[in-house]
Amino acid sequence: MFLIIKRLWQVNWAEQWQYRANLLMYLLYWLVSPIIYLAVWTSIANQKGDVNGFTANDFITYYMLLLICDQFTSNIVIHKFGYKIQDGSLSGELIRPIHPMLTNALVNNIAFKALTIMGLTPIWIILYFLFKPDFSSVTVTGVLLALPAMLMAFFMGFLLSAAITSLAFWTTRIYSVHEFYFALILLFSGQFVPLPLMPKVIQDIAQYLPFQLLIYYPIQLIQGNLSTQQIVQGYVMALIWLAVSALMFNWVWRNGVKRYSAVGA
Repeated sequence: MFLIIKRLWQVNWAEQWQYRANLLMYLLYWLVSPIIYLAVWTSIANQKGDVNGFTANDFITYYMLLLICDQFTSNIVIHKFGYKIQDGSLSGELIRPIHPMLTNALVNNIAFKALTIMGLTPIWIILYFLFKPDFSSVTVTGVLLALPAMLMAFFMGFLLSAAITSLAFWTTRIYSVHEFYFALILLFSGQFVPLPLMPKVIQDIAQYLPFQLLIYYPIQLIQGNLSTQQIVQGYVMALIWLAVSALMFNWVWRNGVKRYSAVGA
């Protein structure tokens, strides 16, 4: 199995380098919104002094860390796999002795992520010198705690997105369904604005959903803003949602493949 994964990595790594323009467009897509949010909220905080206790530096620090966490926990499985079910090209992968989604698609996402992080690094450094954030709240312990949290968040997000992508076995409107899923992430993950600035009902709902584990929770870990109890609760919630997402994907995939058919693919 190790040799299979190694070969898949070599193929997907080479493939990502062949589509550098596409990689750049995805990277810009990921960067635009957080940078706009950063500029807008920083401007508001500078004018008012703070926004419900959040200073300009709080916003700068938050969104600078968000850029990193989002790159680690996001995925593009809908764009790399959804069309295969719809145009029938999945047929060739189903006859291989490996799981199409949990091997090739997963390795492809990781290869893509590695390259986007490489592209993000110089841009992030430039932003650092432009906005001059104060990272005094960031701790080594917080970073070490955030790394496994982001790893679990990535696999959880990948499996949830893979489950939604697998709905293409039933509907051709899968991209619309995934856009709704992305809207939920935007609302409940803290991507648009830190969760404490959202209405209380949104904050209460977010506590039980997996989306805050993608962005808000690892940012709070990195900054050392959480108590021991909150850290443990977050890890437990991540493990629960990781298990739920795995079961959800397994059920959708297993039943979807049973009804899959492709002519001439």
